Amino acid sequence: MEATELSQKVAQLALQKKGEDIMIFDLRQLTDVADFFVLITGGSDLHVKAIADFIEDELEKQGIRLYHKEGYENLRWVLLDYVDVVVHIFRPETRDFYNLERLWADATITRVEDDVTTD
Repeated sequence: MEATELSQKVAQLALQKKGEDIMIFDLRQLTDVADFFVLITGGSDLHVKAIADFIEDELEKQGIRLYHKEGYENLRWVLLDYVDVVVHIFRPETRDFYNLERLWADATITRVEDDVTTD
């Protein structure tokens, strides 16, 4: 699956688990770290875990394997690394503190909401 399609798939999976404030950052012109970041907010530790587990399980069913996972022990910020697409699932206060939106403000950012995507 191409990185663009994978980032959109991740966003749709997050929506299915009621992820909030979902944004896709296109980093291809800015860095070699990854092609896309997908930022998602979960309202509680259990919500963050549910979103992360669902994304990982559903992508694995499609043969897409997770390269690396971080933050699963504390559930304040879970990172799922699919190499070209890195998924960040935050608690609201952690997302506000690290403010990746500001750090990567030069990226093309797409908001994803209930089957409607806006630039």
